[in-house]
Amino acid sequence: VTLTRKEAEELKPWVDRTVQKFLGFEEPTLVTAAVSCLSSGFDRAETARKLSSLLDDAKAASLAEQLLTGAVEQLRTKQRQAQDEDGSRKTRFSEMPPTMGQPSPGQLTTLQIREMMVNAQRMIEERKKALGGSVPTPVVPVAAAVADSRNRIAELTAQIQAKLGSRPGFLQQPAATPATVATRPTPLILNAEGRTVDSTGREVQLAHHTPTLKANIRAQKREQFKIHQERLGEDVAEQNFFDQRVGAKPAQRGRRGFRFHEKGKYEQLAQRLRTRAKLERLQQEIAQAAKRTGISSATKIALMVPAARAKEGKEEIPDVEWWDTFIIKGESYDNVIEAVVAGGAPLENLLEGVTNLVEHPIQMKAPTLPTRGPAPLPVFLTQKERKKLRRQNRREAWKEKQEKIRLGLEPPPEPKVRMSNLMRVLGSQQVQDPTKVEAHVREQMAKRQKAHEEANASRKLTTEQRRDKKLRKLKEDTTRGVHVAVYRVLSLTNPAKKFKVEMNAKQLFLTGCVVLYRNVNLVVVEGGPRQQSKYRRLMLSRIKWSEDTIQGEGEKTEKNQCILVWEGTVKSRSFGELKFKVCPTESLAREHFRKHGVEHYWDLAYSSTLLELADA
Repeated sequence: VTLTRKEAEELKPWVDRTVQKFLGFEEPTLVTAAVSCLSSGFDRAETARKLSSLLDDAKAASLAEQLLTGAVEQLRTKQRQAQDEDGSRKTRFSEMPPTMGQPSPGQLTTLQIREMMVNAQRMIEERKKALGGSVPTPVVPVAAAVADSRNRIAELTAQIQAKLGSRPGFLQQPAATPATVATRPTPLILNAEGRTVDSTGREVQLAHHTPTLKANIRAQKREQFKIHQERLGEDVAEQNFFDQRVGAKPAQRGRRGFRFHEKGKYEQLAQRLRTRAKLERLQQEIAQAAKRTGISSATKIALMVPAARAKEGKEEIPDVEWWDTFIIKGESYDNVIEAVVAGGAPLENLLEGVTNLVEHPIQMKAPTLPTRGPAPLPVFLTQKERKKLRRQNRREAWKEKQEKIRLGLEPPPEPKVRMSNLMRVLGSQQVQDPTKVEAHVREQMAKRQKAHEEANASRKLTTEQRRDKKLRKLKEDTTRGVHVAVYRVLSLTNPAKKFKVEMNAKQLFLTGCVVLYRNVNLVVVEGGPRQQSKYRRLMLSRIKWSEDTIQGEGEKTEKNQCILVWEGTVKSRSFGELKFKVCPTESLAREHFRKHGVEHYWDLAYSSTLLELADA
């Protein structure tokens, strides 16, 4: 297939679509190579060899076959379309053949013959009128006059045919054809009395068209439309599926006329507003005067209801309980009792809202569940990525600043002069007055140093801000749940360790209590997860409990230790600020926890202690 350059360019969109369908994506280089092969007239093998540099051999051969086959089909389709367009152009201006049954230009039509006969009859009538003055015309009956006129017409027709008989086919009647549309109005025939008659002599009543106004025409159309709509409505009403209760909207929206406000409407409205404002102002003045004179307090005392009377009113039994007012229609139970006992009105008519449906309560989520989904994990960049991001941000800021300077929104910065580039920036000035230039350069350097220090100072947090930042880090949100940890210490007699337990809890804003009872010293702390992790490290790692020794039974001694009894989450806090409580007996210790609703903390720790003693 050999294509011209123009044909190849026309096929380029098709080649692009074929390549995209073959590969699944666009490849401009492959499209250009395919178009070049088609325009060069390569066969299938040469095209496949040309495309094999971009694809593998199998795909190149398959694509070459599709391209050549499709190109031939595209060319044939375009040629067929061009031939169809040429044929349509030729037949558009071709001459129409003469239709059968039409008379040739030399023949007389029936209309022409009739006109000739009418003219001859008119000449006869005029001749009769001319002769009527000298010779009285006899009275002829109407039937005889009609017969006489027909005879004359027949004679004239015979004479005309005899005169024109030398022309063959001149007066022949054409074949029966469909009636042609008259291009001119029919001639008007008048009798002797001036009345309109037809070709047979009968009188013709002409329709007289009288002009009318457009307003009358519109009124007639409107009446006809109304009649038509009424007929449509009657037809729809007769149908079985028509519901008269449903208001049918008209097909067209009615015209809305102007609605003018009556004169003085807004004046009355303004006067009403002024009167209302004046009344409110007067009421405020009266209230202030009553307050100054003490009348308002006396009025309030008079309106007060005695406690005994108010109590009596509250204890009165209502006719209908408030929870029954939603389903009972009446104001008492009498109607319902009558319906049940005496068999009066049906009970369903007296109750409303009672159905056979079951109302399920709304299922609510637990307050500890998060209201939102899990927070997205933060993206941690490597050092190389952070440097690249910083360079990009600085580049964008520099471009924005240069654009503002170019538009004149900011003044251009002074040249950044240092002692090292002094001669390169200020060459001629340095030679003229080096002392002045050096002082100017040092002044610029000091100015830049000062601006840098001020920027650092502005970013530096104040003492209050640092304190607030530290508090924000320590305090945690415990609305979704409070983390609780229970520690058991064998002995808390060491004041230094006791101080660390109390002070660290206060610094971490933890709540809880410390109960001291023999060898069951419980430390309960409540807070957030980070606070608990720091306090756990304090209790289990930082404080060296094993340094202290405890005197056991007889001369036996053992080392002090701290044990994590339990940790978990609860809905809310049970304690306030951390405080110490000395309990001489076990019942007092359990009672202390029971007051706060967490006696199970003590039960768990005390039972574990008893088990350890039993094992020992």
